[in-house]
Amino acid sequence: MIHVKTTEEIELMRDSALVVSRTLGMLASEIKPGANPLKLDKMAEEFIREQGAVPGFLGMYDFPNTLNWSPNAQVVHGIPNNEPLKEGDVISVDCGALKNGFYGDHAYTFAVGEVNEPVKKLLKVTKESLYVGIREFKLGNRVGDVAYAIQNYCESHGYGVVRELVGHGLGKDLHEDPQMPNYGKRGRGKKFVNGMVVAIEPMINMGTRRIKQLKDGWTILTADGQPSAHFEHDVALIDGKPELLSTFQYIYDALGVTSNEEEEFRAKKTA
Repeated sequence: MIHVKTTEEIELMRDSALVVSRTLGMLASEIKPGANPLKLDKMAEEFIREQGAVPGFLGMYDFPNTLNWSPNAQVVHGIPNNEPLKEGDVISVDCGALKNGFYGDHAYTFAVGEVNEPVKKLLKVTKESLYVGIREFKLGNRVGDVAYAIQNYCESHGYGVVRELVGHGLGKDLHEDPQMPNYGKRGRGKKFVNGMVVAIEPMINMGTRRIKQLKDGWTILTADGQPSAHFEHDVALIDGKPELLSTFQYIYDALGVTSNEEEEFRAKKTA
């Protein structure tokens, strides 16, 4: 069942999403060679609580940490440990927060120092595919339109699109209907209506789309050991168009990056 949100509820969800956005921005300047993942996880927990929220992942389904911390060949659901970051690593950091009864859920894949050109391209294409998918989250379209757009874009660059893990609706529960896969056919699935809020999150592998799971019951890896990338935004359907509730701008401010990639998905201000 899809839970359509009111204007007031969407604003509460924007607040929750921005808690996560600010947390990822805080972490951005700390993610560098030698950094300790468990220390960063604790920093994230404290920062979320300072904003009047609680970590959304900590304790959910018995997950032990605040962050899903997934380096290199780990796709998602990695568990932070004491292994220091190394030059050339890539880290998917997925974070959730619960505030005012609603969840924010938001992810970014960071480069640690300098990474090689093939990895840079993987990160670039995966992030681009996120916005390719978001453009299809509009009134009258269906889940399959978003899914097809992401799949087609990534596979055209030779990448593997993970099938077993998907985006999802978002609200008072972290995972609501509809499921938002990153592969599919146009015109299939649930139809989008105003007031829907979803988390769109391409999970894209440099090589095979196939994955495996570690014995910890959480960590998902690429089957061939090649790197994976993961980017996620929270998006509301307002007046027939997608509007971002989350933002990467805090990350970009911390890293000194200039970008206008989110501009088309922001509410237009009127005088």
